[in-house]
Amino acid sequence: MIDRLPVHMRGPAWMVLGCIVFAILWGLIRQASETVHPFVVVFYRNLFGTLMLAPLIIKHGRTLFQTNRIGAHVRRATSGVVATFCTFYAIANAPLATVMSINYSAPLFTTIAAIFFLGETVRWRRMVALAIGFVGMLIVLRPGQIPLTIGIMAAVVSAIATAFSTIAMKQLSRTESSLSVVTYSFVLMLPPSLIVCLPYWQWPNWQELLVLLGIGLTASVAQSCTVKALGAADATAVLPYDFVRFGLVIAIGVLAFGDPVDGFTYLGGLIIFFATLYMAHRETVAARRAKADSPPETQTG
Repeated sequence: MIDRLPVHMRGPAWMVLGCIVFAILWGLIRQASETVHPFVVVFYRNLFGTLMLAPLIIKHGRTLFQTNRIGAHVRRATSGVVATFCTFYAIANAPLATVMSINYSAPLFTTIAAIFFLGETVRWRRMVALAIGFVGMLIVLRPGQIPLTIGIMAAVVSAIATAFSTIAMKQLSRTESSLSVVTYSFVLMLPPSLIVCLPYWQWPNWQELLVLLGIGLTASVAQSCTVKALGAADATAVLPYDFVRFGLVIAIGVLAFGDPVDGFTYLGGLIIFFATLYMAHRETVAARRAKADSPPETQTG
């Protein structure tokens, strides 16, 4: 149905749909974590994600795993599994609005990591936006005024790990297909997630199993919608709609789970979001400028 919309509306529509599904995903994670340890929830998320990829793995066979960059895949999976464990633990043990606000800071850490590991040049506008974003994070965390719980610390570690995962993905995207990156990620994340969850293992009942299956399904759908949104329009055209996710996650936290309402968290989240949005805009401008300045390809033949 979305593909029948006018071209300029498809990207925003896919992003809004992804935000809705993403909010449902976080609600399901919180619900599942009330009776199942979040580390066990992570394992089932990875298990169902791998099972959903099984038809493609069977179709492409051995060629899907042919790579000369297994080390980069391992780094991507390692940072990914740390980010997933920390995110799920934070969702289960901290207010959703706080976790969501901190989650928005991942692009800030990605920018810092890109400077040191990819050698990217960041000009003064992005540096100012970066500083403003971290001011927003300080407003959310308020060191010395609110307790720094394990759940909130897990959210911060998740944002940092997500940054390293994004950097590894950027490096892999230069030579590897997106299907290969996703497949390696799930396959490599499954064994460590099983090992980590074993001390907390419990067999879910059928109701819990349905929720866990919903987590695997919504995680796949949300990711697919985001990819389609970014494929249908520039990032700067669709990213503003990502704030729908923030509002929905807050509503679920307050209405469904009785999370406390904290104006400072909302303010900090707004600052972080708009700082990262501006940085995405500057990245797009820089990319267009670099493309315009590059010499045209010489035609031969």
